[in-house]
Amino acid sequence: MASSSPVSSLLDAWVADGREPGGAVCVVREGEPVVDHVAGTRDGVRPWEPDTLVMTYSVAKPFAALTVLDVVASGGLSLETRVAELWPEYAARGKEGTTVRHVLSHGAGLPCFPEAAASLAFDDEARLTGLLADAAPDHAPGDAVAEHALTYGHLCAALVRAATGEDLADRFARIAAEHGWDLHLRVADSDLGRVADVVALDGWPEVYADDPRWGPALGRPPGLLDPDVLNSARFRGCSFPAIAMHASARGLARFYADLMAPGGPVEQRLGRELNAAYVGPAASGHDRILDREVTWTLGFQVDDEDIGMGGAGGCSAWWSFRGRYAAAYVSRGLGDHTRGDEIWSAIEAV
Repeated sequence: MASSSPVSSLLDAWVADGREPGGAVCVVREGEPVVDHVAGTRDGVRPWEPDTLVMTYSVAKPFAALTVLDVVASGGLSLETRVAELWPEYAARGKEGTTVRHVLSHGAGLPCFPEAAASLAFDDEARLTGLLADAAPDHAPGDAVAEHALTYGHLCAALVRAATGEDLADRFARIAAEHGWDLHLRVADSDLGRVADVVALDGWPEVYADDPRWGPALGRPPGLLDPDVLNSARFRGCSFPAIAMHASARGLARFYADLMAPGGPVEQRLGRELNAAYVGPAASGHDRILDREVTWTLGFQVDDEDIGMGGAGGCSAWWSFRGRYAAAYVSRGLGDHTRGDEIWSAIEAV
């Protein structure tokens, strides 16, 4: 696929008809970009550039997981370590058997912050994490799966901090810099000028806020569906690692190419066994938040076609088993997953 590919033309057509305010698509095959296309603007005026960053919601989760697994690889944790061994307060209300594996595979039983989080600021990390320690799980750890929409990152961050004393976003920044991935779980001041402003498309945020499953999962703490909050320097500079991945399409596609390269950078970092656990099935079932059958790895969704992760708003990144390529679509337009699905279909058809 060249720069004038059907995928690039699709993105351009969306910009022309107002469906896409600004975004990018990148496809990497055999280590080389075969599509690397940008369109639209990052703020209504400035053109989107190949290194433009945008907030991608749950596309972040595999990177929070990778940071935990980096600690496992260094010997600071194991997948079977009980969370309460490192974080004693977490043993409350029947959670004493929760393991690192349960957390990473969305089986910990805490898919939503408790109702008390509705009165907390999104960057009050200490109090939000404390609520999770005291919360009763929705199910016994490991007995079911439910995407931990906002809580995933705080649980991962608590593990990293308890095991190493480090901030998860800081450790991930070091990992990303070592591998040349343009991916950020906290935006540095020096990068703020290249972050796109997200905007609501038709149906946003009602598609999530009014849903009986997603409303609680994404609404506590408040504000994280509000473009004004997401565009603030305060949000971009905080650590909310379940959703606050600011990424370029090029950076995401490069990561997925490195992830699935045999003996590649991710496998070298984690080791063969732990890398296999990262990308291999860990827990399956009817996901209580997604309301469909899902197989989770230790960070990704996986099925027969691909491994990857999408986010509320429409961004997504993945590796195709059939096509043997890595790809990412990012957009500043907050909507549903229709555009991402169409991008996936267009790439698969080539």
